[in-house]
Amino acid sequence: MGRGRSGSALRSAATKPGSSPVSPYLAGLRCRCPRCGQGRLFAGYLDLARRCDRCGLDYRFVDAGDGPAVFVILIAGFLVVGLAVVVEFIWRPPYWVHAMLWIPAVLFVTLGMLRPLKGVLVALQFHHKAAEGLIDKSVTRSKRSGSKR
Repeated sequence: MGRGRSGSALRSAATKPGSSPVSPYLAGLRCRCPRCGQGRLFAGYLDLARRCDRCGLDYRFVDAGDGPAVFVILIAGFLVVGLAVVVEFIWRPPYWVHAMLWIPAVLFVTLGMLRPLKGVLVALQFHHKAAEGLIDKSVTRSKRSGSKR
């Protein structure tokens, strides 16, 4: 079974939170559950399902925020603007041709990348056990008391 693990070891690893034999990148790009790689991640286009329909993983831990949109904007902007500049330097088409080329290109690239990128960020969040940051007051107190002389 791949990396020298038995089937039962893979199943038990898949039941531990944050531990999964599934690649977070493949699961995210396929919009599948980050733990089992089988169940659906989304209930709608960008709406997450409540839980995995195969392994029962609760998706309430997910907080992708604006991350997917930011990555899509940066990647799509780089691709579309780069291609528009190349087309302009090589063929110098009229502005209406640019509009006919790049408006649909922006729509297809952004809408096509948004769901898979959100899936990847959700899967990486599960894989790395990401959670909201908390301040550990005991550490800050010890630093303050250690710095006084």
